[in-house]
Amino acid sequence: MKTQVIVADPGIMGGTPVFRGTRVPVQTLLDYLEAGDSIADFLKGFPTVTHKQVVAVLEQMKEQILVPAHA
Repeated sequence: MKTQVIVADPGIMGGTPVFRGTRVPVQTLLDYLEAGDSIADFLKGFPTVTHKQVVAVLEQMKEQILVPAHA
């Protein structure tokens, strides 16, 4: 069983999806990438998030987006 890297807990930032073990919203990563910033830039700004967590989130999003329609 994979450990969830995204947590949405009403007791943490009102239920905003965050990186597990942090108070960093996943939306912040998406905002950085959308603005053309690199993952390295994001990690510099949010040192409580690991590169491994970022990759895991992106992989999870990719899996959800690329699920075959018949699945």
